[in-house]
Amino acid sequence: MHRHEAVESYTARIITVSTSRFEKYGRIEGIENIPEDDGSGRLIAEVLGDRARSYVLVPDDAAEIRKAVVESEEDLVIITGGTGLNPRDVTVEAIEPLFDKRLDGFGEIFRIESYKEIGYSAILSRTTAGIIGGKAVFCLPGSKNAVRLGMEIVVSIAKHVISHARGIR
Repeated sequence: MHRHEAVESYTARIITVSTSRFEKYGRIEGIENIPEDDGSGRLIAEVLGDRARSYVLVPDDAAEIRKAVVESEEDLVIITGGTGLNPRDVTVEAIEPLFDKRLDGFGEIFRIESYKEIGYSAILSRTTAGIIGGKAVFCLPGSKNAVRLGMEIVVSIAKHVISHARGIR
């Protein structure tokens, strides 16, 4: 498939994984309800514009993270948070077993570009992506700088990845 054969439109779900925000607000749903203190979630919504159709705030809990992805009806799912090395960070462990297909290149490119900004600390990034049930799923760190970089990559390839996820040839 060539880029010109990619889908023209898609919808997206934003999932913020944050136990501290969850304890403060509880489970939040709705793109209009992104908390003021969720800078990364707000940045993703801003970048996606009208494509951002849903938002969910969940705690660092594997079952809650999986549920938020699986129940999504959108073509693209962007998860921010829970990708660190802290024992409470479980996003990667929750999501990777669900991948029908992995997009290893996303994490590789993200780390290469991060290295240019932060040096060897880029190896700490566990950014990952894949296809789950016909949806493109990208897991980004929770920092705004990481989200900014990740979304630059995601937006440039989203239509093409979604086309493959849908099986369009």
